[in-house]
Amino acid sequence: MSKDPGLDVLLELNGTEYTEENGYWYRIEAWIVEPTKERPHGIRYNLTLHNNFNKRILGFDNAHAVKPKKKSRFSGRIVEFDHVHNHPLDKGTPYSFSNAEQLLKDFFNRVNQVLDELKR
Repeated sequence: MSKDPGLDVLLELNGTEYTEENGYWYRIEAWIVEPTKERPHGIRYNLTLHNNFNKRILGFDNAHAVKPKKKSRFSGRIVEFDHVHNHPLDKGTPYSFSNAEQLLKDFFNRVNQVLDELKR
């Protein structure tokens, strides 16, 4: 397995909270865990964006399992741990984790997208 170029950065950001000018804020939590079937990459993470009322409006995490959206009644019972919450009521949509660097890019791209949409 090759070295994940963003892993050290992600781990150094653990505990980071940053408040934007509009009162929205994000938090990054990440740490190394024993690789398991649920977390084969050996990273536990929770990256969240909150509104100025402290409600989570976006989140990337692997804290719990989520089922993929059903395509048919014969779909298998595959559950994913890596997932994204795209809005406050989203129970989680599977996220294809490739590495820590891509996770950070995807999170900050979505944060910027959400904040840009708020300006409109």
